[in-house]
Amino acid sequence: MTTVVPTSEEDPTLSVVRFTAQRAWADAGPEVAEPQVNRLCVETHECIIEGRWLDLASLMLTSTDLIFSKASEKDLECIFAIICNIVKKPESLDQAHEMSELISTKLCQQPSDKPALRLKILFNLYNLLENPYSRFSVYMKALNLVINDKVAEHILPSFKKIDSFLKEWNLGVKDQRVLFLKISNILKQTEGSAKECFKFLIKYLETFSSEDANSMNEAKEEALRTIIAFVKAPDMFQCGLLDMPAIVQLEKDAKYALAYQLLKIFLTGRLDDYLNFQEANSELLETYGLLHEDCVEKMRLLTLVDIGMTETGQIPYSMIKDTLKIDDIEVESWVVKAISAKLLVCKIDQMNQVIIVSRCTEHIFGPNQWQLLRAKLATWRGNISGVISTIHANKIIEDSAQTMQGLAIR
Repeated sequence: MTTVVPTSEEDPTLSVVRFTAQRAWADAGPEVAEPQVNRLCVETHECIIEGRWLDLASLMLTSTDLIFSKASEKDLECIFAIICNIVKKPESLDQAHEMSELISTKLCQQPSDKPALRLKILFNLYNLLENPYSRFSVYMKALNLVINDKVAEHILPSFKKIDSFLKEWNLGVKDQRVLFLKISNILKQTEGSAKECFKFLIKYLETFSSEDANSMNEAKEEALRTIIAFVKAPDMFQCGLLDMPAIVQLEKDAKYALAYQLLKIFLTGRLDDYLNFQEANSELLETYGLLHEDCVEKMRLLTLVDIGMTETGQIPYSMIKDTLKIDDIEVESWVVKAISAKLLVCKIDQMNQVIIVSRCTEHIFGPNQWQLLRAKLATWRGNISGVISTIHANKIIEDSAQTMQGLAIR
């Protein structure tokens, strides 16, 4: 947060108005410029005396666009530090909110001119505000600036703090949706951020419920985008998309039903199911930007996991070969790929040409998986309680025996 330290007897706001007015009217000549500068200074003084802080902020922002083109970045930062500090003047948080909206909107009107500096000023303004919703509003303006001008590196670190921001801002569902969608759009354009983008798309879709039928339609395109992102990701094998109302609605939608069917194949089907789908819908997959070879590779890994979950005991190489449609010499390499991706924990028995699976990663992690995990935890808790009770009982018996032994010696 920028702190304003007065360096002269003149009020800092008056100095800023004089500075900006002189530069704004510099080309008009002294005969025209001086009366205009004096007029603006008088207006500024009246606003300060009468406590008309919103009018003062509006007055100070009048020449913003011109000043951005003429002043140095250092001068601009100082000018806006003083302008932004006005939001601390009024006692009313509502009036401070109006002022912050005025300042932040003005900063975003010419986003391609010094966008990084504008973003820095917005964050300075953010830190001066006391009203949580005002802070959220300024943050959203910063996101808009990033979307327009590709200065994402300046705001990416803040995405890691979104959960704590949400607690502070106390947002309604609609505001959360706008926030998550904007962040996902920024991450979509940021190289190496596919997983983070997917995470915020999920957060966005989770804001829709089956009772929210009126607004569910707006989520269809993003639901499709999420499905494609999951299918395309070479290192993403587990999700809970099938149970989400925003995704489920696609199943009976003529435009999106095939996308839902594709997702279902990747989460519950095998390679044969995908190949049949691809044969009938190859043009659709191309439209989605999906490469057949990449889909086959991912489906082979998912199919191998499915074999491990459904087959008990030892799994013959021949079964893996036939189901994955690969050559004999490729079996072990695909098993190793699955192990490397942490999809399987198993032993490879080359002598007997089998693999012995001890654990598999679930494709779907939804309500059923949570219920199973809850049951396992309850069982473990019960077992641990039993062990503690046994230890406690043995301790009592041991203490009693030692006491009896002591009495016998006496």
